[in-house]
Amino acid sequence: MSADSPLVWTDDGQPRSRLYGDVYFSAEDGLAESRTVFLQGCGLPQAWAGRRRFTVAELGFGTGLNILALLDLWRAAGPPDAHLHIFSVEAHPITADEAARALTAWPELAETAQALIAAWPGRARGFHRVDLSRFNATLDLAVMEAEPALRTWSGHADAWFLDGFSPAVNPEMWSQDLLTLVAQRTAPGARAATFTVAGAVRRGLQAAGFEIEKRPGHGRKRERLEARLPGPQRPETAPPRVAVIGAGIAGASAARALRAIGCEPLLIEAGHPGAGASGNPAALVTPRLDAGLGPVAELAAQAFGRAVRLYEAQPDAVIARGVLQLAAGERDPDRFAKIAASDLFEPGALAPLTADQASERLGEAVPAALDLAAALVVEPAVARAAWSGPVLRATVARLEPRGGAWALLDAQGRLLGEAEAVILAAGQACAELRPDLPLKAVRGQASWAEGVEGVLAAAWGGYVLPTRDGVLFGATHDRDQTDTDVRPADHVRNLESLGQALPSLAARLAEAPLEGRAGVRATTPDRLPLAGPLADAPGLYALTGFGSRGFSLAPLLAEHVAALALGAPSPLPAPLAALVDPDRFRARAARRGRISVAEAAQP
Repeated sequence: MSADSPLVWTDDGQPRSRLYGDVYFSAEDGLAESRTVFLQGCGLPQAWAGRRRFTVAELGFGTGLNILALLDLWRAAGPPDAHLHIFSVEAHPITADEAARALTAWPELAETAQALIAAWPGRARGFHRVDLSRFNATLDLAVMEAEPALRTWSGHADAWFLDGFSPAVNPEMWSQDLLTLVAQRTAPGARAATFTVAGAVRRGLQAAGFEIEKRPGHGRKRERLEARLPGPQRPETAPPRVAVIGAGIAGASAARALRAIGCEPLLIEAGHPGAGASGNPAALVTPRLDAGLGPVAELAAQAFGRAVRLYEAQPDAVIARGVLQLAAGERDPDRFAKIAASDLFEPGALAPLTADQASERLGEAVPAALDLAAALVVEPAVARAAWSGPVLRATVARLEPRGGAWALLDAQGRLLGEAEAVILAAGQACAELRPDLPLKAVRGQASWAEGVEGVLAAAWGGYVLPTRDGVLFGATHDRDQTDTDVRPADHVRNLESLGQALPSLAARLAEAPLEGRAGVRATTPDRLPLAGPLADAPGLYALTGFGSRGFSLAPLLAEHVAALALGAPSPLPAPLAALVDPDRFRARAARRGRISVAEAAQP
C-alpha cells in the first residue's frame, strides 16, 4: 500500500477508508449486499428488458464491487446485442492491485473480476473511458469530486447506485445540491437505490423529485432505500445507420469507437488512407503541453491518456515508448516542472530532466527536457488496419438529405450508401463537402532514412523518431499549400531543423539516402479540432482539424462523436466538448454581435 493510498486494511483483511473511517463494503458479505441494495433496488434485470442501451450511474466507485456485480448480472441476463453504459465517480481512486486484493473475497466472480482489474482506470484527474468488450459494456470513471463530475457529464441514467461513504462521515456526497444533480442526470421512470435511510437523504431525494420507499435491508441493516423519478420511460428507437467518410487515423478511430458501442459503420475512403501523418511510416503520440492547466490542458491530457491505452491494446502498432520534449526557451524548464507536477497525467507519466540527464539519454548535448515516459511512437498503417474494418473505396462527392437520412453520392450521382448519421473524418478534404468548415490547409513533408539504429524519439518544434527500420524526422509547415510532391529542398530544411536540435545525429544522416512523404494537415483558427455535430445539418458530424496531433486526439474525440451520433453518453466532460464543438466560431460571433462568422473564424 502506497503512502498516499486512500484505504487501509483492517486486521481481518477488510479494506477501510483512511480518509473517512468507513468500510468500502459490508464485512458480512459485500457482494450479497450489492446485489440486494443496488441490483434488486434498481429493479435489475427486469428494468433493462428489451432495451438496446442501458445506462447505470454510480456515486462511489470504491473497489468496483458494485460494478463487478452489475457486469456479472449483465452478462447473464442482459438483452441480446444490447450495450451497457456505466458512469461512476470516485474522488480518491485506489490502484488495480488494491482492488484485486479486495475482490478476492468472491472467487465465484474471479473471471469477471480479472477482466475488470485488467482494464482498471487510471488515477489522473478527469474522465477515464474503459472498454469492457467482453461484457458489451463501457465504463466512464470520473476521477474528481461528485458535484463537478455530475455537472459536466452528458448522460442520463436508467439506474443510480448511490454508494458514497456514510452520510455521517461524508455529508457532501449526500447534499441537496448533489441529489438535485442526480435527478437532473436521471431518465424519467428510472430508479435509484442506496443502503442508507438517513432522514437527510430521504428528504433530499424527495426534494429533488424522487418518489421514495423504504425496503428491508441487508444483514444487520434493517432498512434500505429505493427511489423512482416519475415520468414515462423514454421509448426505444431504431439504431441509426452511420457512415464515416475518411479512413485515416480519424476515420479508423471513428469506426473503432462506433463498433465498441454496438454499431457497424459504413467506412468510405477515396483512395489510399492517410492524407496527413496517417500515411507516414511512424507517428508520435504526445500531448500538447499547456502550463495553464485549464480546459485545453485537460483535453490534451485526457485524450493522450486514452490514446496510449488504445494503442497499447494493439501492441503490434507500437514501435517505441518514451519521448523527450526538449526545452526551446529559458522558461520551458519551469513550464515542464509545473505540468509534470499537475494531477492531469498519471503518476510517473512525465518527469523533468536536467540538461545533463537529457544529454546522457540522447547521446549528445541538448538542453533540459521533459521526459514523456508514457508517450508512444506508433506505426500508422498497423493502427489503422486494426481499427478500420471493411473499407468501401469510393469518393463521396455530394451529400443529399433524403427522408431523414443522408444519401452519399459519387461524382456521377450514383448512390454509395444512406445513413442517418454521417461523420466527416477526411482531414482537409472535409472542406470539399462542407466549404463552410473553418479549415486551413498546412502542407508538411517528413523525411526518413533506413538502416539507422539507436535513435530515441525527441521533439523540439521539429521531431525525430525511430521507424521499424530507420529514423524519421521533420516536418515542414507550409500554410495554404496542398501539393504532395516530395521536394528535395524540404529534405534540406528538415535536416537543418534536426541539426539545430541534434547536430550529431544530423551529421550521421547528412549523406544518407532520404525518402519522404508530403501530406496535408487540416488546422483550425484556434488550433483545436472540430469534433461534434454541424448545427445546420442534423445528422452530420465533423471529426477533423487535428493539425499535427491526430494520433493523440482522434481516438478520444472519435468516441465523443460516436456517442453523439448514437445517442450514448460521451466520454468528454461538457466543458471539453465545448472546446471542440464545430459551432463554436458561429457562437462566438453571435455573442460578439458585431462581426460575421467568417470573421470570427479568422486566426
